[in-house]
Amino acid sequence: MLSKEKLSRINDLSKRAKTTGLTKQEEKEQQALRKEYIQTFRKSFKNHLHSVTVVDENGNDVTPDALKESKKNQDKPMH
Repeated sequence: MLSKEKLSRINDLSKRAKTTGLTKQEEKEQQALRKEYIQTFRKSFKNHLHSVTVVDENGNDVTPDALKESKKNQDKPMH
C-alpha cells in the first residue's frame, strides 16, 4: 500500500493539473507516483487473487487452470 503522503500528493497534483497546470518537474513526479501506485495495486490484486478458490454449487473446485498455475508459480506473471 502506498503511504498516505504519496496518495495525498497524487491527488494534489491531479487537482492542480486540472486547474492551474503542472511544471515539467511536477509532471515527471506525477508520472512516477502513478507508476508506483499502479505497480502496488497490481501486486496487491495478484496476491488477493492467489487467495481465491472457486467452488461450484456441488462443492467442486472449479478454479481456472491459469489461476492454479499462477498460484504455483507466484513469481511469474499471470496472463
